[in-house]
Amino acid sequence: MTKIKVVIVDDSALIRSVMTEIVNSQPDMEVVGVAPDPLVARDLIKRTNPDVLTLDVEMPKMDGLDFLEKLMRLRPMPVLMVSSLTERGSEITMRALELGAVDFVTKPKISIQSGMREYTELIADKIRATARARVKARTLQTAAAGAPTQLPQLRSPLTSSEKLIIIGASTGGTEAIREFLMQMPSDCPGILIAQHMPEGFTTSFARRLDSLCKISVVESAGNERVLPGHAYIAPGHSHLLLTRSGANYMTKIEQSEPVNRHRPSVDVLFRSAAQAAGKNAVGVILTGMGKDGAQGMLEMKNAGAYNFAQDEASCVVFGMPREAIAIGASHEVAPLTALPGLVLDHLATHGGRALRV
Repeated sequence: MTKIKVVIVDDSALIRSVMTEIVNSQPDMEVVGVAPDPLVARDLIKRTNPDVLTLDVEMPKMDGLDFLEKLMRLRPMPVLMVSSLTERGSEITMRALELGAVDFVTKPKISIQSGMREYTELIADKIRATARARVKARTLQTAAAGAPTQLPQLRSPLTSSEKLIIIGASTGGTEAIREFLMQMPSDCPGILIAQHMPEGFTTSFARRLDSLCKISVVESAGNERVLPGHAYIAPGHSHLLLTRSGANYMTKIEQSEPVNRHRPSVDVLFRSAAQAAGKNAVGVILTGMGKDGAQGMLEMKNAGAYNFAQDEASCVVFGMPREAIAIGASHEVAPLTALPGLVLDHLATHGGRALRV
């Protein structure tokens, strides 16, 4: 078995040591080099040709973001960011994902050594997913996303506010969601989103999207009326559910147990949409590792919803869409760039009297 070669870049000797211990404890991966800063890392990368680079977001001598930007431009490779659980750390991490990093893990706030060891399974899973990521394809998509194509607008206002768009994603999902939402017109149906992300990071994610999109994007606080032209992102500490109160759709957040090891879970959101919205929902499952969302999307389909899955070629990690497709949960499979138009076309055709012009 060929092992995944990992280079660890972190200014903390403790983090380098713990990460090395975690990686080398796995039978399918090994550390081939460690570096205290990007300058040393540059030579290590040339010498060892790693499959995955783990990179601290805040580094001495050269800023981690500057290094990442140069790396993804000159030698694109799978990068897993290691971030601090702070507001600054979350904002830097969001920028790193925009620059092409595949995913990130967070450092514990206290007891770093024991805390990181508790993350062993998660870190190993993320390294495996990062090693499989389609970095080059993603880099091209990210570059092209700077000038989004303009889709025809839904006629304003929508004559039916019953329709909803329900989105689930994981690894690679922050950029996929950004590309999708940037194409949504200001009068699109309400959108609910579950993206696997820790507490605090969803706040920065929502704020960033709100600054880029025509629609309003917020981190859900729960008990909100779901409105057209608004997107509600599951907070990193809770599941997001869709409920109904009279004629209105409402958001609900709850801190029940993780599902498929995740909270927020895509399955939880999709199942609630199946129960509360049925045929009025359109489901979209995007890039991500694992199988979270597949069963929930099948329940949406069985309840009358129409579902889309991102295709393998445009996914960073074709895990969650593959699982949904395999069990027959999706009606259509398409590249990320085509999904916004297909969703709007479906809504125009089946969304009551809402029309594209």
